[in-house]
Amino acid sequence: MSMEQQIERLYRQHSARVLATLIRLTGDFDLAEEAMQEAFASAVQQWPGEGVPEHPVAWLIRVGQRRGVDQIRRRQVIRRHAREQPPLEEEPPRAGLDAVTIQDDMLRLLFTCCHPALAMADRVALTLREMCGLTTEQVAAALLARPATLAQRIVRAKRRLRELGLPYEVPEAAALPERLTGVLRVLYLVFNEGYSRSDGEALLDVSLAEEAIRTARALVELLPRGEAFGLLALMLLHDARRAARQGADGELIPLEEQDRGRWDRERIEEGRAWLARALELTPTGPYTLQASIAAVHAEAPRAEATDWGRIVRLYAALQRRQPSPVVALNQAVAVAMRDTPEAGLHQLATLGDEAALADYHLFHAARADLLRRAGRSDEARLAYRQALALCGQGAERRYLERRLAELER
Repeated sequence: MSMEQQIERLYRQHSARVLATLIRLTGDFDLAEEAMQEAFASAVQQWPGEGVPEHPVAWLIRVGQRRGVDQIRRRQVIRRHAREQPPLEEEPPRAGLDAVTIQDDMLRLLFTCCHPALAMADRVALTLREMCGLTTEQVAAALLARPATLAQRIVRAKRRLRELGLPYEVPEAAALPERLTGVLRVLYLVFNEGYSRSDGEALLDVSLAEEAIRTARALVELLPRGEAFGLLALMLLHDARRAARQGADGELIPLEEQDRGRWDRERIEEGRAWLARALELTPTGPYTLQASIAAVHAEAPRAEATDWGRIVRLYAALQRRQPSPVVALNQAVAVAMRDTPEAGLHQLATLGDEAALADYHLFHAARADLLRRAGRSDEARLAYRQALALCGQGAERRYLERRLAELER
């Protein structure tokens, strides 16, 4: 692996950690982002000749901190000359850069981005963008929103945090429960982006999914609540299927065609254990219900042995608990598997006017699959073409193209 590739991989895996600590050290989102980019630029220049440091994340943080301090001093000089304010403090003290401190900074960043002073949509967008480094387009795909709208949310959220001067910290224990909902939602979206990429050629980003799981584990220790258990269970049960979701050529393998012998049984058992802990607590939340659905799939030795009746009931409970067009879509597919494709299509017909689903490629892909199963080939071809026109993920596109080619033959 070339040095450029090593640095690129380090950026994907650890830029969020570097950024989180630099925000704490500089006290400014934009300054920290600039300092982080300069630190990685320095790595590109120095590491080919000097070699990768023993602790590359700490090296990047220290270099980024120096760049941030230089920028702070430049601003101080400008302000002094403009007589806006007296000189500020000298270089901020360096905190320890051990793994625990850096992980704490990740939690600080997560809770700051999810602060209740921000609108929920802004919290989610800001965290996905800042903590995970996703592009505006990827965040938009995750939230079924337009990229321009997401960009405005991110700018607005940063300005709001700066204007309010909100503390960069993990909340006190008494305030944690009310802050948990937004954090869990963000973590789930981060996991989904790693488990099934919204665009590009790669289906998976294992580092992103693992980051979400690691952070969820930290949250479970920090705040042992039912929905935190449920979310961790859901992530583990889904991630257990990772190795079976792609063929040797990287192509997408749908759930019913996966080799269940390749599922990670250890991760399944761990997920079921966390689910059991979540179910002991009330009320049962949406992540616990979704984990229960994933557990039904995990317990079936073969696709045809899946208890679809139970899955339909769980989706109905989820729809009552947290109404959503996507939940309704999944429930319709489960009805089709329990009963007939026509029964599922009947339910999908009631969702056709949902604005959030009109540009959602998985809605059209699901409809195409049910039309294919029902023998309505002409309509299925049209639905597959609609799905392809909206799909930006390489592996998913190739799967849809294969299905369409089969029908056209």
